This record gives sequence, C-alpha cells and structure tokens, in this order.
Amino acid sequence: MHVLVVHDYGPLGKILLERLRETHLQVSPLLVSDPASADLDALENWIPEDTDLIVNALWLVDPEVAENDPEGVHKAAFSLPVAMAEFARDRGMALLQLSSCYVFDGRKQSGYITSNPGQPANELGNWQWECEQALRTLLPRHIILRTGWSLSRFIRKVKASTAAGETLSLPGRCRGQPVAARDLARVMTAVIQQIDCGAEVWGTYQYAGAEEINLYELGLAIAGLPGIPEGIRVVDEVPEWANLEPLNTTLICTKIRNTFGIKQQPWRSGLSDELSMLKKRDVQGLAKVPAE
Repeated sequence: MHVLVVHDYGPLGKILLERLRETHLQVSPLLVSDPASADLDALENWIPEDTDLIVNALWLVDPEVAENDPEGVHKAAFSLPVAMAEFARDRGMALLQLSSCYVFDGRKQSGYITSNPGQPANELGNWQWECEQALRTLLPRHIILRTGWSLSRFIRKVKASTAAGETLSLPGRCRGQPVAARDLARVMTAVIQQIDCGAEVWGTYQYAGAEEINLYELGLAIAGLPGIPEGIRVVDEVPEWANLEPLNTTLICTKIRNTFGIKQQPWRSGLSDELSMLKKRDVQGLAKVPAE
C-alpha cells in the first residue's frame, strides 16, 4: 500500500514518517509548510497517482493560533482536507484526517463519545467540525481521528513563562487529556497498518492519553520535570487565552480500543520525551528542516 503523509515542520510528521518507514509500506512525504497559501487546484501535481491512502498529519490543536488567523485556519482545517477528500474520492483513494477535542463546547459533564455531535465554541473547533461533516458526505473511505490536547503546546507555555520570569496562569476549571506527538504517531501507524490489512474500519475515532487532568495540574506536572528551571510559579487563574478552552474536553477512547486494539498510554510517561524533543528543536534553531 502506498501511503502519502502530508505534514508540516512539526514533530508529528517527522515521527510518523520514521515509524512508517520501519514497516513494509511504501511511504511518500508531502511537505505543506504553509497550508494557507497552498494551491488547492494543483493537488494532482502533489499526490502520486498510485497513492492508496492520504494521511493528513497537519495537527491543528491550538485555538489561540486559529483565533488570530481565522482565514489561515479555515484553509488548513477545512479547505485543504476537503479538497484532498474530493481528490481521493475521484481516484479511489482513502483519507486519514486528524481532528480534535475542540469540536465540543465542553458543557457535557462526562466524557465525549465519538457519536456525540460537535458543538464547537471556538474558530478551530468550528472548522474542524465542518470538515468532519464534509468528509462523511464526500468520502466513505475515510478515518477521522479526534485527539486530546497537544502536550507540546502546554510545555511551551511553561517554558515561555520560565524564560520571561513570569507567573503562569492556568485554569483549573478546564479538564481534558493531553497526548504526546510520539504516542499519536504510534496510534496512527497502528491504524494505517490495519487499513493495509484490508480492514473495513472507516469512520470516526478518538484518542488521548490516559488520565484526565485539569490545566492547572498539568502545568504543575510540567513545571516539576527535570530540565524545567526551579522556581516557576503556576497559579490557578483564567488568563485571556483560556476563554477559548472548553471546560471539558475529555474523550472516551473505547471505540479505537475495541476496533483496532489500541490502548491508551499514560501521557505522563511521554512528558520527559516531549520536553527533550522540544529542546532539541529549539537548539537546532528556527532553521526548519523538513522530514524526509
């Protein structure tokens, strides 16, 4: 099976490509460094005609970025994946598309299951939900994989506060589950391998790290890591950006376990690795080296 991995400069694409190349699959990378400027009419020039599965590894999980660039997130979270879905439909290809917990507004008291309808409360969730609905209509052979919080996003917040010598405000009222990039790559690889085996497992799935936590406690866990300077002060307060965060983004992940045998891994076990990975990227500087 020929798998095309659409990725950016983030760590997920690099790790996913490394894992897939350890399998027998034929794997091709497609770097989309700026989805907002991508020419959607040129897909046939990007996507090899013998592609069987397009994996969109553009992982959009930061609602702050989306609010600051609504046109960019519309292109990246909706227009680009929908164009790929139409292209795939017309050529007998399948598509694996990432979504996120931000398709939900957080008002539910318990965890969200895959069949719960989206009711997004921010720009990112809105376009991801619109994308999900479009894919279900356009392309029967699709997998939508919703994820929890990006662990890297909140590690970066802690690091930024440390560097600036500022107190870090994180809201204890917001609860959910982080997921590390390496763990998500593991999950995506397992899904892709079962598609390769001919499993007819199309539909919507959810994955996040094991253990629900609130953002304040997550900040404390990150601040206690070896490698994070001591003395950082984390307080349970609601900064302006946190108004974009739903109160509850907990995902029930039993469907992906029952269908693929994929078990949730503790996100705490990936904390040190995620921090190390971010530090390595920072040391390399902002010279963006694409995955190969």
